[in-house]
Amino acid sequence: MAIVTMPALSPTMTEGKLAKWLVKEGDDVRSGDVIAEIETDKAVMEVEALDDGKMTSIVIAEGTEGVAVGTVIAEILGDGEESNLNAAPTQPAAAVEAPASEKVEPVSAPAKPATIQPAAQPISVEDKGNRIFASPLARRIASDRGLDLGSIQGSGPKGRIIKADLDNVQPMASQPLTPASSMVPVEDATLVENTQMRKVIADRLQQSMQESPHFYVNMDIDIGAMLKARKALNEHAKEGVKISVNDMIIKAAATALMRVPEVNASWEGSHTRRFNHADVAVAVAIEGGLLTPIIRQAEHKGLEAISSEMASLAQRAKEGKLVPEDYSGGSFTISNLGMFGVSSFTAVINPPQAAILAIGVGEERAVVRNGELAIATMMTATLSSDHRVVDGANAARFMKVFKDIIENPVLALA
Repeated sequence: MAIVTMPALSPTMTEGKLAKWLVKEGDDVRSGDVIAEIETDKAVMEVEALDDGKMTSIVIAEGTEGVAVGTVIAEILGDGEESNLNAAPTQPAAAVEAPASEKVEPVSAPAKPATIQPAAQPISVEDKGNRIFASPLARRIASDRGLDLGSIQGSGPKGRIIKADLDNVQPMASQPLTPASSMVPVEDATLVENTQMRKVIADRLQQSMQESPHFYVNMDIDIGAMLKARKALNEHAKEGVKISVNDMIIKAAATALMRVPEVNASWEGSHTRRFNHADVAVAVAIEGGLLTPIIRQAEHKGLEAISSEMASLAQRAKEGKLVPEDYSGGSFTISNLGMFGVSSFTAVINPPQAAILAIGVGEERAVVRNGELAIATMMTATLSSDHRVVDGANAARFMKVFKDIIENPVLALA
């Protein structure tokens, strides 16, 4: 027997959306079969069955959002096995507080606690003397919008009320809408539901701006020599490999991080962690959000290796096929908006990292050289730094080393 729970599919995941069931109650499943798709803070991931048996109970309906890690989502039973759902802990202990009127009875552990990460079951609320079953998310929405759960017919397993049951329900006349729920569609606006990825991005960026004292250093960099070097490299590159400007920026940044290790760090309260390698995360825009796959130990890799790895990571990011190892960690981030024609911008630090480098478009500009006006292909780079970790002088040193390498690409070989 296996109790199937909402797994933690990334280090930052605390809850997810049960996007889709690929099996239904009564189906036979084998160990390794993909039974569900989970939308995490990073991508849509597949959940596999860990045991052979029959899918006897689907506890959480597909489309349910805000399912906490560890929540029971289904049960798979082998021949002759009896359900243990009523005995299994159905919700993480800290996830919800039971009403004072309900007595909490001791529960026994599931038959196979190690097979899959355990979980939760929709909680019950008391209404007019009758027990009403509703998911945690449905209960929270009902509270926010002033909805009467007693008047709602649930469409979840065993009549459980889920989020979808509340979408078109009007609030009780006796209870005013809360400010959070007063945003209703009007003729000149459309409400777009936030995905789990968008919610996590919002939380992390808000945390970064609130906790990390940002300061910014920018430099204008002549990329003429880099463009010539790129052309020469691509003329001699392996078939199928095309080195990009972004690949060369990654290499230059990785080299600069090794020479100015104070920037290759993170704030951890009682101490600062300085990383031994340049694990460079690169922002990749996908539909509905942003992912930052990582080129690990970029300081040791050649441009062809960086180019091939980055192309693979970017493609898998857009297809939603990244695994946690592709984007977990990282010591520094690069965000390049040059392809959109953006001249310069400031980026928000990706916590717990201490810095992020924003890259603008390469464009011809008028410059003064030796007292005379000239035309050069220039790029503006802006470093956002966490002042708890990076002092102004170290940020300036990093930018000078980065600029020197871009303007003299051979320095990356030194």
